[in-house]
Amino acid sequence: MGKAKSKGDEPVAKVNRKIPNDIYEAELYRLQTELVSLQEWVKATGARVVVVFEGRDAAGKGGTIKRITEYLSPRIARIAALPAPTERERGQWYFQRYVEHLPARGEIVLFDRSWYNRAGVEVVMGFCTPVEHELFLRQCPIFEQMLIDEGIILRKYWFSVSDDEQLRRFKKRRKDPLRRWKLSPMDLESIYRWEDYSRAKDQMMVRTDTPASPWFVVESDDKKHARLNMMAHLLKGIDYEHVEHPKVDLPKRPPMGDYQRPARELSTYVDDHVSTLLGNGA
Repeated sequence: MGKAKSKGDEPVAKVNRKIPNDIYEAELYRLQTELVSLQEWVKATGARVVVVFEGRDAAGKGGTIKRITEYLSPRIARIAALPAPTERERGQWYFQRYVEHLPARGEIVLFDRSWYNRAGVEVVMGFCTPVEHELFLRQCPIFEQMLIDEGIILRKYWFSVSDDEQLRRFKKRRKDPLRRWKLSPMDLESIYRWEDYSRAKDQMMVRTDTPASPWFVVESDDKKHARLNMMAHLLKGIDYEHVEHPKVDLPKRPPMGDYQRPARELSTYVDDHVSTLLGNGA
């Protein structure tokens, strides 16, 4: 498989052949079924799982997270996507506000961006000082080792997208009323600071890619490939087992008694919007 040069970032592998949609949907369904099995194992054993999603803006992190959580219970698997820190949080130990989002027993937490903000946007945009950045790089491996020692299963994924593909996705977002909200001034700034982000990412990798808590790079110029590759890797990397569920038999409906529904006119129903559409268009 050939390599495509990507300005200021790691090479991104060319996708020689796009996956057919039927194969993609079938494999996505299989992986999502396995993720449900993982969830049930986490619930039954009290395991704690943290998955960190990092990478360039528009690299496909959000779409992958959506596919992972699509059929999972929000009581067990939740997404942590923290906003900018408040004034009070800025006065805390940097990792403090992330600690409160860590999983309890029997939970999975997916961090849509994480404490690694300090190694990326904060240092590039000047939101932290060089001293704070250096302190983060020293403390981060220690912090993650503490999580692992506590028994938390920690996985870190970096979604890598080429500069050309990122720009294409930004342009698409700009024209799409459903995705326009995703395009912020900070995203546009990343276009002009591509090499600054690359240098920051390289330094982050050198300092925080440890044997106990390695980074796994997901090449994401093709979103479908990225989703399947990441999900399959996550499942292979956790030694879970299928949990047997007791068989559930639906009871027979009991005979109807003398209950009478209230008259329809006594309730306020939602307008039949669908019938209006069918009547005007079909």
